[in-house]
Amino acid sequence: MKKCTDKCIEFLTLLISLLRSMLENQSQETVFSTQSFYTTEDPVALHSDGDVVIGGFFPLHYVASKPEYSYNSEPQVTSCSGFDHIAFRWMMTMVFTVDEINRNSSLLPGVKLGYRIMDSCDHVHTSLAVAHTLGPFNIPLVINCLITYFATCSCLTDKHLYPSFLRTVPSDLFQVRGLVKLVTFFGWFWVGTIGATDDYSLYGIQAFSIQFGQQGGCVAFHLTIPTSPTVAEIQKMADKLQRSTARVVVVFAKEVNLLDLFSEVSISRNMTGIQWVVSEAWMAANQLTTPDFHNLLEGTLGFSFPGVSIPGLKEFLLNVRPSPKPGMELVNVFWEEYFGCKLEFERDKSALKKTVCTGLEDLSYRDSSYSDVSQARISYNVYKAVYAVAHALHTFLNCNSTGPTGGLCEMHNSFTTQRSGSSTECIKCPEYFWSDKEKVKCVAGEEEFLSFSDTMGIILVAITLLGFILTTIITIVFHSFRFTPIVKANNSEISFLLLLSLKLCFLCSLVFIGQPSWWTCRLRQAAFGISFVLCLSCLLVKTIVVLLAFQTNVPVSRGRMLFGTFQQRILILCTTAPQICLSTGWVLGAPPFPFRNSNYQIVVECKEPWPPGFYLLLGYIGLLAFACLLLAFFGRKLPDTFNEAKFISFSMLIFWAVWISFIPAYVSSPGKFSVAVEIFAILASSFGLLLCIFVPKCYIILLHPERNIKKGMTGKNPR
Repeated sequence: MKKCTDKCIEFLTLLISLLRSMLENQSQETVFSTQSFYTTEDPVALHSDGDVVIGGFFPLHYVASKPEYSYNSEPQVTSCSGFDHIAFRWMMTMVFTVDEINRNSSLLPGVKLGYRIMDSCDHVHTSLAVAHTLGPFNIPLVINCLITYFATCSCLTDKHLYPSFLRTVPSDLFQVRGLVKLVTFFGWFWVGTIGATDDYSLYGIQAFSIQFGQQGGCVAFHLTIPTSPTVAEIQKMADKLQRSTARVVVVFAKEVNLLDLFSEVSISRNMTGIQWVVSEAWMAANQLTTPDFHNLLEGTLGFSFPGVSIPGLKEFLLNVRPSPKPGMELVNVFWEEYFGCKLEFERDKSALKKTVCTGLEDLSYRDSSYSDVSQARISYNVYKAVYAVAHALHTFLNCNSTGPTGGLCEMHNSFTTQRSGSSTECIKCPEYFWSDKEKVKCVAGEEEFLSFSDTMGIILVAITLLGFILTTIITIVFHSFRFTPIVKANNSEISFLLLLSLKLCFLCSLVFIGQPSWWTCRLRQAAFGISFVLCLSCLLVKTIVVLLAFQTNVPVSRGRMLFGTFQQRILILCTTAPQICLSTGWVLGAPPFPFRNSNYQIVVECKEPWPPGFYLLLGYIGLLAFACLLLAFFGRKLPDTFNEAKFISFSMLIFWAVWISFIPAYVSSPGKFSVAVEIFAILASSFGLLLCIFVPKCYIILLHPERNIKKGMTGKNPR
């Protein structure tokens, strides 16, 4: 968690410095101030005004004509074609996120975010030309330019070359490492590679080839797909692919680069038998999932970004509507592409024969990649990128607007401000310290643990004392009537030992309450484990005694000789000893210790350096409980007047229900609540044993003494 926090702080520090330099330089007109690059006509943009306007580039079209240049002429925005509905969804996700931030009163209060989003046409020259048109709008940050949601190329990792480049998507270095492990895991050491001419493919294939070679693999061939391949080039690559003996091909290229080649090898040549291992760029590509490519691509392996659900995004996308208002042109283009029509307010003489759109068509009636956000991947990267800008801007404005009386870097509560001369800077508070309410000094953080003064702690202590007192009362009753048949029938010594172990079970829960210390962390789990095993060992012995007492084929004298008092003591010792050894070894070898978890709040807890110790301890308890349940189940049909096996069975069912429910609740509960869950499980199972085993006997002893006779124990005394 600390590493994650440090990475977040590093990310924000870089982003803050970037914002500071850009915002401070706006007055000097240094942001995109190369006026010679402006086009004569601003490109179409989806925009909304705000106090701070964020720029965004998205590849709405994926086919761009090559721009023409002449000496001393301005680069023109290229014409684009091939509308991408998924990219439009990414664009609208940015709009959705900006709107969500503007509605959030705690993030950037009093500041309205705006946006200016344009089509990059998935083309470098177009992106550059469009980027320079942002100059007059004083836009400090550009999504997919300074903060990218999609560029994974490892070439961008170098901070010396790209000091202001940030991204919300992992570098290809991690993906390449995964691809190498994937192919070598399956024993594929003779593979071919396919890539395009862009940096994404070049760097990806290069890194894969190096790491694959280090693992003993060999690259049989490499195909580079040109930007605009001719038919002859496609056929030549298909020939090489078909002739190769390598049946595994690793692909590092975008979906659009592969369509021509795959059409040739799949549709024209019906080529099959190739195992494709692909990068994330087209692992979930829609165009490659058509029936034409099924025979070729069936069984493809690869990696993809994890999918998440963004609350409210689907509803927002389905409520998008076209409009003749300025700034809505890209939405109108999408609408006409989506429904294959022409909007009434966009019609001209050349479009009279096209179907007319009213703008009221229902987007939900058509299945489309645009509205499919069940597993948002790139959309979520866009979402994170916008929030990164918002949080960094929030931090920057806080630190530079409140002066010496305030200004906390509120993205992390361990930051406060320090005034030096005419400047204000954020400083990190020492460990376990937080900023005060005025955000000007560091104060010691409040520690959280399950204390005796908490309401929850008081309730648990009260229940614990109730159980202990009730057990003591039952012990007194049994001692007072120790010479009666119902107490003597099943070895009163075992009954008193069982009552003692139940007292220990109740008392051990008190060790879990209060501030964890050196001795309580070591004692709590060991005391819990040993006391419960002692309790279950006594129950196991009682169950065996009951079964032997009512076995008709075993004489009473022989049963007592086979499993007398001495043998019972030995069995209890043998079943308890392994838990004592396990607990002692755990406490001595890898003892739990007090730990202050300072993730957003200081939670004082017992950290277990060897978690298997706890689960082994629980596992052994479960093993004994299962043995008791199994034996008691065999004795369920004993005479009803003295069917203790039935009560043991019922107590074990309660025990199992409590502890099976405990494990998921314990794992998912944070901080002091996990401790409360374990205490509840201890108390619930202890009460279950106490009430099921001893209360029925106390009922007979105190309220029906006429049944507390020897004949009553054998079922011969009528009720």
